[in-house]
Amino acid sequence: MDKKIFAALFSSIFAAVTGVGIVVPLLPVYAHELGASGVYIALIFGGFSLSRTFFLPYFGKLSDKKGRKPFLTIGLFCYFLISLAFMLSDDLNSLVIIRIIQGVASAMIMPVAQAYMGDITPIGKEGISMGMFNMSIFIGLSIGPLLGGAIKDTFTIQAAFACMGILAFGAFCLSYFFLPAMDQERVIMGEYHPVAWRSLIYDRRMVGLFVFRMVYTTCIGIIWGFLPVLADTDFSLSSSAIGFLVMLGIAVSGIMHIPMGIIADRFDKRMLVVAGGLISFVSMFMVSWAGGFWDLFWANIIFGIGGGISQPSIMALAVISGNKLEAMGAVMSLMTVAHSLGMLVGSMFGGLVMDLLNLKYAFGMGGYLLLAGTIVFVAGEYFWKEK
Repeated sequence: MDKKIFAALFSSIFAAVTGVGIVVPLLPVYAHELGASGVYIALIFGGFSLSRTFFLPYFGKLSDKKGRKPFLTIGLFCYFLISLAFMLSDDLNSLVIIRIIQGVASAMIMPVAQAYMGDITPIGKEGISMGMFNMSIFIGLSIGPLLGGAIKDTFTIQAAFACMGILAFGAFCLSYFFLPAMDQERVIMGEYHPVAWRSLIYDRRMVGLFVFRMVYTTCIGIIWGFLPVLADTDFSLSSSAIGFLVMLGIAVSGIMHIPMGIIADRFDKRMLVVAGGLISFVSMFMVSWAGGFWDLFWANIIFGIGGGISQPSIMALAVISGNKLEAMGAVMSLMTVAHSLGMLVGSMFGGLVMDLLNLKYAFGMGGYLLLAGTIVFVAGEYFWKEK
């Protein structure tokens, strides 16, 4: 592995994700204070996922032709500008619009960075390589919510938006100055060839990976979008406590990524995905049965354990498929489409349940979706036949 590229990617994504992590857990409560209903909160989260889902296939596949660095640096600079827009926003409609624009910028960042990692990953080291890289995401998302809650309690939410901007600009500088020139990338040197989307859609492994990734992220969308509201309205927890709870599951999952990545390279990745999915399924019901802070505390830890077991193997299988199909950017963009669709479904589903039924029901119903997705993954790996 090229250590210089890895360090630049890791550092820039860590800085960008930490900035996003500072803000995202505060948005549901902020929107609720502005008078947002459950559906409006869902629009703030769902607008981001919808626009990102729409642009992901375009940017991911284009990066297989034009190179990774241009999209990554432009997306990170847009994150900096978006943080300034957040600081000037004081109504619900502008929050929705900003989140939609942020979704477009995100489509240029995460799948392209993951594809870049896939480009430099040695064969047989997919689990540990992606596990190490994903630490940048999970550590950032762990520190971010905790830091964001403390900043809001000590200062204001505007200060949290400012911190996001500083980190986004730092991430842009890291990627612009420390990633190699575009003409040194594998894709520019002709090692990949464009493939039709049909070849990905009809690949049984890609179907299973896509569905599992989507339903797992649906649960994340429910937790990120509505666990803060549940903790605030039902248990009157502080912003710092809410940030800590959101951080907890992400931190546990992130800590497990490197050891589980090593295990994924030595054992059956498919069984690890199934085990993680079942553990996360149980944790969603624990949230719906929660009676206070400590119930939410243990539910988030167990959800993080499930993700820490399943996600390194999921991404390792995606890298293997990207190399096999010679379309790393397209494969990673498809995986991020699954992530975005899951966040969209989770946020919209949670909002509807909040307005029509009881918010706690959303978590258990999300668990059933995860169980169904795990079954689809198993069918794709063990029973479906390639055409």
